Amino acid sequence: MRAYLGGLAFVAALSASPAMAQDGEATPAFTVTGTAALLSDYRFRGVSQSDKEMAVQAGLTLTHKSGLYAGAWGSNLAGWGTFGGANIELDLIAGYKTAISEKGAIDVGLTWYMYPGGADVTDFAEPYVKLSGTTGPVSLLAGVAYAPKQRALGNFSATPQSRGQKQDNLYVWGDAAAPIAGTPLTAKAHLGFSKGNPGLGPNGTSVAPTGEYLDWLLGLDFTVKNLTLGVAYADTDISRAESANLQPGFSKRGNGVTSIAGGTIIVSLTAAF
Repeated sequence: MRAYLGGLAFVAALSASPAMAQDGEATPAFTVTGTAALLSDYRFRGVSQSDKEMAVQAGLTLTHKSGLYAGAWGSNLAGWGTFGGANIELDLIAGYKTAISEKGAIDVGLTWYMYPGGADVTDFAEPYVKLSGTTGPVSLLAGVAYAPKQRALGNFSATPQSRGQKQDNLYVWGDAAAPIAGTPLTAKAHLGFSKGNPGLGPNGTSVAPTGEYLDWLLGLDFTVKNLTLGVAYADTDISRAESANLQPGFSKRGNGVTSIAGGTIIVSLTAAF
């Protein structure tokens, strides 16, 4: 399962992890965890995948006590453009997470991004490494995801001469989360850097956000039992001209009238089980 809601990475604790038993209880061989969420916008690395509309998402993870895990995560997408088909993103994830100190852990895995019934050659694989830990009450995570050269990240919608081209993509990010003392609130922050396919627009459109840019997020989570209400501000440094080039592949809104990579407030409601 993705370690972030709607593509908004912020807390290491949401990633798959070995089950912890209560005192005096044996650790079960397998545990199953999951989430279901409703969001006002699905942002993946700062770029809207739902055309700035609502998204429904769910994920399920099976974890072995050794630290091995596998899961699936899905979301609706905007009914247009590159994706087509069922307009669904389905991520299959597998990896291994283990402690490297009393307060730190390493998580190594791979995500397979699928777009059932979508345009040809849209699926792609992306290995990742994440380091997580705590310092005082603050949870921290640093991650690197590198998708090697694949057609889904290339210029498959460009001119006939360049179709079939393969590109890679690098994403580096950091997250922090800290509870606000005396309240059920948690403050969260995220900063990410993308570097990939040099064209964000018609001459370099891929199924994932590409190009070289920063994305960030600041927000608050309000948690009661297994329900979390989140409010966050997300943005990127993609210029207005570049965001206009995003429109053909990622949005039905043409002529740069609105940016799907600009600043926005995202509201989410998540149930964990």
